[in-house]
Amino acid sequence: MTDTTRWKATVHIRGLAPAVTTATIHDAFIPFGEIVDISLPKNEKPDSTDPHRGFAYVEYEDEEDAKEAIDNMDQSELFGRVIRVSAAKIPKSAKEGLGSKTAVWEQEGWLAENAVSEEDRLAATAPDDPMQGLEGLDVAGPKPQ
Repeated sequence: MTDTTRWKATVHIRGLAPAVTTATIHDAFIPFGEIVDISLPKNEKPDSTDPHRGFAYVEYEDEEDAKEAIDNMDQSELFGRVIRVSAAKIPKSAKEGLGSKTAVWEQEGWLAENAVSEEDRLAATAPDDPMQGLEGLDVAGPKPQ
């Protein structure tokens, strides 16, 4: 299964109560199809008492199962909270665009978008003689009439 296909079969769940566990999510979402993976990111803040960050991803075997879960579980209640269920967004590549670890001008997409033709490059270059076009400006002050 390609990464794009996997993301199309994945749902994003927001608004989870602290008491929710992966087992709870599994039990709530298994009626819609075969679950491949559940990701419930842990809370990394040292001062927080919440065991997770309040959202999860559920990857289904089939894209249609994910759509069914979205249709049936969005705006439903789980542990006293209304949860929001939507299709997971495909993450941007770590190698493309702003925020990547590669300089923008070294990326293929940027090069293709910002390529300059040789004709434009020649037109933008400075003249060989920096004094060219400045004839008659060697005297300070207003021009004589």
